[in-house]
Amino acid sequence: MIMGLRALVFAILATTALSACHIEPWVKPYERETLADPLMLPSRDPLLDKYRQHVYDTREGARGAGVSHGGGCGCN
Repeated sequence: MIMGLRALVFAILATTALSACHIEPWVKPYERETLADPLMLPSRDPLLDKYRQHVYDTREGARGAGVSHGGGCGCN
């Protein structure tokens, strides 16, 4: 009796856990238009973004983080 109850509880938990693994897109196709709006960008200043990326690349250039390669002194 107890073993049957344990097996039933395990089966229910396993089914619940496996059903949570179902991959469903979080963004529906009809929602992508709204999310592609420029107002949804984290930053609205492209010049400031380029400057911040340059500073980050200059600091982290010795490790190769980011797209550009350069020295760590900012002389490029």
